Amino acid sequence: MRSLIARFMGPRVSRDEVSRHSIRYGTPGFLLLVARVLLLVSLFLPYWHMELQAPQYPDGLHMTAYLNALTGDVAEIDGLNHYIGMRSLYEAASIERTVGVFVMIAFVVMLELAATIHTRWTALLVAPVVLFPVVFLLDLHLWMRHFGLNLDPNAPLSNAVKPFVPTALGRGGIGQFVTIATPGAGLILAGVASVVLILALYFHRRAYLPLVKRQHDESSHASA
Repeated sequence: MRSLIARFMGPRVSRDEVSRHSIRYGTPGFLLLVARVLLLVSLFLPYWHMELQAPQYPDGLHMTAYLNALTGDVAEIDGLNHYIGMRSLYEAASIERTVGVFVMIAFVVMLELAATIHTRWTALLVAPVVLFPVVFLLDLHLWMRHFGLNLDPNAPLSNAVKPFVPTALGRGGIGQFVTIATPGAGLILAGVASVVLILALYFHRRAYLPLVKRQHDESSHASA
């Protein structure tokens, strides 16, 4: 059991070795710390904005999505969507909003653990966090696609509007309505964290791969 744990955790580095090569061994941990801070800050910031422009709304309607909530003119936008047969925005990604904060906290814990592991298993812990911004946008696109392509045929204006796919990012719209979707500060920070984590993996490999190879060679010689 101890042998399996040791293989998972990887070779340990003495304090003297760390002090002699502080940049080499300190850089991966520092970058992982930066990524954790970015993710924690992103929890309190919006992840997505959408503005709806229409002649009857000179100031536009605005909606903001956090990891766990929707804010802004959601009710007004839902009222407009009702006429074309689109379901309420509150029905979209309800599970994702329920677990979003807990997932982010789990990511932070995973990165904390990754900082103590000196093997390839670090990449397995970091990969979900790196992919999170892409998964967020993909999930958003799939929900909007589902809502736009499954309009209620009994809606008042069902005959005037054909099924469509709302844009998750950028400019879109239908008829006299124009939508402008942009990433929020939280999603941008999560994206920056992904880039930081890729750099962390590079420096992690450069620091610890030689030690892992040396440990493997020593084990091979000992068993021989």
